[in-house]
Amino acid sequence: MLPDNISYLEDEESLCALHHQPMSRATDKVLTRLDDHCREIIRLAPFCVIATQGPGGADVTPRGDPPGFVRILDDQHILLPDRVGNNRLDTMTNLFANSAIGMIFLVPGMNETLRINGTAKITDDARLLEASAIQGRAPKVGLLITIKEAFMHCPKAFIRSKLWDSSAQIDRSQLPSYAAILLDHCSDLTQEENDRQSKIMSERGLY
Repeated sequence: MLPDNISYLEDEESLCALHHQPMSRATDKVLTRLDDHCREIIRLAPFCVIATQGPGGADVTPRGDPPGFVRILDDQHILLPDRVGNNRLDTMTNLFANSAIGMIFLVPGMNETLRINGTAKITDDARLLEASAIQGRAPKVGLLITIKEAFMHCPKAFIRSKLWDSSAQIDRSQLPSYAAILLDHCSDLTQEENDRQSKIMSERGLY
């Protein structure tokens, strides 16, 4: 329950007043193109999180594949393949309204992350997508991302969360299964219909 009379900050000056001035290694680290360090992190990353914003608001979504699945085309362009999913298409429909995109690349065991900001367009060009094929299946579309900013993010969030620490992992049985949660979240979804849809998604596979 929210308390009464919550106070809010109304301007940047008030926010900055509550924090130390950023040091030069935080303000001066932003690149406008990929260097060797950025390239190597992208090659090793099996997972990234992407953020977009459309008419309905902000959206964030995970993407994962074998390491290097985000392909480096040149110093300012990368390609993110679109794999089999739930077909909500939130990210891509957002891009039609607003091409801005933010990305965070994660490498298991590495507490630092690589952040990329830029713009994205949806491509169905077979010349670009063929090299992203897995199990003989090329993606139907991909995101061609133009990099405007690339910079490293410090490890504090991962140190605090112990994300890669196996001793901090929960026993998965503490929470209901994905299917069980969906039955609670979807008011008209029956167990029979849930099973039917699960079978379809399983047949579609990962690629």
